Amino acid sequence: MTELDAEDNKLVVLARGALGRTGGASGAAIRDTDGRTYAAGEVTLTALRLTALQAAVAAALSSGAEGFEAAVVVGGRLSDFGVTAVREVSAEARIIFTDRDGAVFEIVDDSADAADAVSADSGEVRGG
Repeated sequence: MTELDAEDNKLVVLARGALGRTGGASGAAIRDTDGRTYAAGEVTLTALRLTALQAAVAAALSSGAEGFEAAVVVGGRLSDFGVTAVREVSAEARIIFTDRDGAVFEIVDDSADAADAVSADSGEVRGG
């Protein structure tokens, strides 16, 4: 199992909390370049559909975040369109994917891997 540092473990805890509160399929948390964290679950309204990572990115950006260091997606898929949103703001940000229990199964840490992951599944619901 991959060991995460304390700051990334905090993101796992926040993302699992968002998952638990919303009851959705996934939760996400993101840390901006100032060290502030934002967590979110999926949004599944008729008028608005966002993955948990897209929702966390939106929360961070609407709060003034200018860049990202890392993100965690719990219970999500590598094809999450939120990866593209993170990359648009910070190409170098690390994105960690875990199962619902918080066990890491993938770390995407460069933009080439992220582009491949996003293009791998065109069936994902796009935001916006």
